[in-house]
Amino acid sequence: MLAFDLGRKRTGVAYGTMLLGEAQALGVIDAQGDKRMQAFASYIQAWQPSALVVGVPYHPDGASHENTQFAKNIAKQLKNHFKLEVFEIDERYSTTEAIGMNESRRQAGHQSQQNVDALSACIILNQFFSQWHTRALDPL
Repeated sequence: MLAFDLGRKRTGVAYGTMLLGEAQALGVIDAQGDKRMQAFASYIQAWQPSALVVGVPYHPDGASHENTQFAKNIAKQLKNHFKLEVFEIDERYSTTEAIGMNESRRQAGHQSQQNVDALSACIILNQFFSQWHTRALDPL
């Protein structure tokens, strides 16, 4: 499975399998529009996922905002373009958690810091795995 932490400028990417139930950061797409879709295609071709997971942001109280609709629109485009199941995961606080993880890695002396966006994609995919094992999730 591939997971995406969508942003207007950058998109974090992570990969994981249902068998292992753990995500690994792959990288960041630093593109918008058609170039972003081409980058999605490259990751999908390289990793051959069975499904996609997209983080959808909400306000802390659960209310939607303009980035909520942006993520939902990209999720629909992915589904229509690549003909894969796409699951939406509530990504509230994933970036905050990723910033903390990245800082911990830096303090621990890890030389290769992973980008916060890619770490956020890992958190989103791990949330998917957790929810998948506790209840069935419906794709778009």
